[in-house]
Amino acid sequence: MMSTLSDTTREDLDRALSELREHAPAWAKTTPKERAAILEAIKDHLMEVAPAWAKEAARRKQIPEGSALTGEEWVSGPYAVMAACNLLVSTLTQMEGRAYLSSLPSRTLPGGQLAVKIAPHSIWDHLLLSGVEAEVWMEQGVDAGNLAEHTASAYAIPPEEREPRVALVLGAGNIAAITPLDCFQKLFGEHQVVLLKLNPVNAYLGPFLKRALEPLVARGALRVVEGDGAVGAYLCAHPDVDEIHITGAGETHDLIVWGAGDEGAKNKAAGTPKLTKRITSELGAVCPTIVVPGDWTEQDLRFQAEQIATHKMHNSGFNCVACQVLVVPDDWGHTDRLLAEVERVIAGMGERGLYYPGAEERLAAFSSLHDDAHTIDRRGGGACVIAPFSEGSGDEEVFAPAMSVARLPGDAPAFLDAAIRFSNEELHGTLGANVLIDPKTISKMGRDGFERRLTELRYGAIAVNGWTGLNFLMPQCTWGAFPGHTLEDVQSGIGVVHNTYMFDRPERTVVYAPFRPFPRTLLHGGLTLLPKPPWFVTNRRGEQLGSLLTKFQHRPGWSKIPGVFANALRG
Repeated sequence: MMSTLSDTTREDLDRALSELREHAPAWAKTTPKERAAILEAIKDHLMEVAPAWAKEAARRKQIPEGSALTGEEWVSGPYAVMAACNLLVSTLTQMEGRAYLSSLPSRTLPGGQLAVKIAPHSIWDHLLLSGVEAEVWMEQGVDAGNLAEHTASAYAIPPEEREPRVALVLGAGNIAAITPLDCFQKLFGEHQVVLLKLNPVNAYLGPFLKRALEPLVARGALRVVEGDGAVGAYLCAHPDVDEIHITGAGETHDLIVWGAGDEGAKNKAAGTPKLTKRITSELGAVCPTIVVPGDWTEQDLRFQAEQIATHKMHNSGFNCVACQVLVVPDDWGHTDRLLAEVERVIAGMGERGLYYPGAEERLAAFSSLHDDAHTIDRRGGGACVIAPFSEGSGDEEVFAPAMSVARLPGDAPAFLDAAIRFSNEELHGTLGANVLIDPKTISKMGRDGFERRLTELRYGAIAVNGWTGLNFLMPQCTWGAFPGHTLEDVQSGIGVVHNTYMFDRPERTVVYAPFRPFPRTLLHGGLTLLPKPPWFVTNRRGEQLGSLLTKFQHRPGWSKIPGVFANALRG
């Protein structure tokens, strides 16, 4: 039941919004140089609190002290925010004439779309994420000749003509970097001051965020508050809030937009939203991992099993892009072996609990849909539920350690076509999709043929031989649903965040990662140096790598590379 706000709480919220409203005109006029300086200051504040932040987040998520899984809290918290600061500084210092676009290679895809290569972009990218590439695929109509016109258009508005606006950011409760990165979108991408309301699940982040983002707080551009649904409802309806961004559940979005119960249903049916303010959103999905048949070795099966286990079990399964449906070839000789290896990896994972509220109920509901569901008991942690895909399995995000397995027929090209149709038509949402495929299979299919198929896969983030969680961790990537959703059928949301190059009309970001890790990749003709990735749930040096990578982003330098490499090779 929603609580009632006290007079004191209302006064505190009103005061925070009044202060933001007062400072909004000045913030809208700040120069790129001033904003870059603020981001540099944030990096120093962030580094001060990063160790305590990661440690407390791990404790709250029931990760034992000293566990390698603590690395998740480093990488998906301080590291991602630090990386975003660096990337935004680079963009802002080259904003004049969109000078930074000249260093971003582009090409035309088989279907005519423009693809802009955003990674690797520096020597550090080549070294630390060797073999990882990322492209932003633009909407039709954007080409090399007019790209600058569709980039950072908010900065084309003269400072004195910018409208002062106050944005409410309703933070997510699962991944620590979500809320600050959502705030950065409004602050640096749209010139808006921000009231951030933390989700009660991770309100413990408040002191760390206030300290890390103190340069924004001091400028009157940011306020951070806590509270339950009653606080959120009060803020959404507040006259000093001009627009809203939410990362969370579709049900919460619809409650805000249309209202509750019968009133909400009537409003939605009539197309008369209760909310008249602009709202953007990222709302999760039933995300697939597609395994394309090929000539995989036993080592390939083991490595990709760790990859799939990561897709599902990172953050104990409480991710909006966690794999919820594993799409496998029915008549491939390796399918059963791969599935058995995935279950073995999950069963052997380090301890962690089901920290997110309602997980047990969601797992029970998922199990009730499948007579043949079975559980994988994890050492010291909650079970993971696996079941064959059945009708209705793709209708709702579980947001817990549960996964369906869909088997489809066909050789590689036919299977991939079927898997794409299945993902587009049977699964709710369009946030992220993963495709695991041997490079030799791509060669046989033809690069153009493979990419033509990817253009049919309607997701805002696609990872080829990686995980779309990497799209999130690389803030230069766009993050959000595939374009086209509406308030009436919002699915995975409306709009994008992150996007540190500030493209106005992105369709999706595609990340490519090596199919095999170093050094085994060298035996197959690859030249990449990426060993087991630090975001893998099986990485034994996750905590050390998370700390070292964050320190590197704080002050990049050659002296920090050997420590990163030494721990990466031991992962």
